Amino acid sequence: MDKFKDIRPYQDHEIRAVLDRLLLNPQFLNSIARFYYPTLTRLFPALMIASARKKLLGQLSGVHDVKSMQTVIASYMDKMIHDTTTRLTNSGLDALPDDRNYLFISNHRDIAMDPAFVNYMLYHAGHETLQIAIGDNLLKKPFVTDLMRLNKSFIVRRSLKGRELLQSLSLLSQYIHFSVANRENVWIAQREGRAKDGIDRTDPALLKMLGMGRRDLSLGESLSELNIVPVAISYEYDACDELKAKELHEIEKLGSFTKTEQSDIQSIVAGMIGFKGQVHVAFGTELKLNTDDPEEIAAIIDAQILENYALSDTNFLALEKLRKDGLVSFSLHKGLLEQRKLTKQHRKMFGKRLKAIDNKLHQKILFGYANPLINKLKSGIEIPN
Repeated sequence: MDKFKDIRPYQDHEIRAVLDRLLLNPQFLNSIARFYYPTLTRLFPALMIASARKKLLGQLSGVHDVKSMQTVIASYMDKMIHDTTTRLTNSGLDALPDDRNYLFISNHRDIAMDPAFVNYMLYHAGHETLQIAIGDNLLKKPFVTDLMRLNKSFIVRRSLKGRELLQSLSLLSQYIHFSVANRENVWIAQREGRAKDGIDRTDPALLKMLGMGRRDLSLGESLSELNIVPVAISYEYDACDELKAKELHEIEKLGSFTKTEQSDIQSIVAGMIGFKGQVHVAFGTELKLNTDDPEEIAAIIDAQILENYALSDTNFLALEKLRKDGLVSFSLHKGLLEQRKLTKQHRKMFGKRLKAIDNKLHQKILFGYANPLINKLKSGIEIPN
């Protein structure tokens, strides 16, 4: 494991020292205080930070290994799920053979919550929890890096260039192969960056990287060793829909979007505390590959993700609004919207969501919600009423 030391998650013998360091970190303690007491922390920061530290000391006193750390993290997930979702479901997990471990490749809608929801499902089903791939662009502060590596995250070094990047990608691929071969489940997003327009596409370059860990094999054979399972995560409400729409709008108007140091942090926080409504995690079937073409393999993954993506009323309401505005073809969905039983309550909630957002962003937001439904229709996938 020594060659992976700089990118791998923390191991059992390292957990306690990292926790003790975090418990003295003012930025970390302030973040926890704002999570538990958002209003009071603004009014009485010193008092609430002291209270948060006391609470953490109690929660973490018995944590000395990865397993006990994951139990504490599960309690934070319980609070987040209670506060921000109306329903959390999964499908397909029971059908996966439990005699092996998997590389789960999922669509990417939320920086932190996508792997968190997959992990939560595995944890409560009694499966080995995930090793999670996270880009170093998200690790701006040392305490964030510590938190991620405490939660079984490993680092994808995207900031490197040239030969250093190539060497880093090779090491990353070797680590993923090592992890799956040693009975660990692994999660990675289907591409760098979230799908901001609601269209889920796997980057063939990701698959080429994954194959680098076994250069002695063909690409198809190398990927088959990873027991790849596509995962489709769907949110009734995207907590970052407005932030994504702003980015797309700026790119359209100015040709580019300028990220600030706070952009990713803002998205992470919004994704964690923002309302998500119904969330569904759909586990697909393990890939059986008979091709070495990364484009073909990406298309196979995309087909599973699109097929398994769980639609909600927001997808239909967005398409309905786009139809009324003349922005989508009527023939594509003739009769579909009339058959869907869209409740007054859901219409009111979706309308309220749009009303709170600048009108100039509405088209981007509507397509973000409608595109999964539009792409299912274009692919000939049967849409339930």
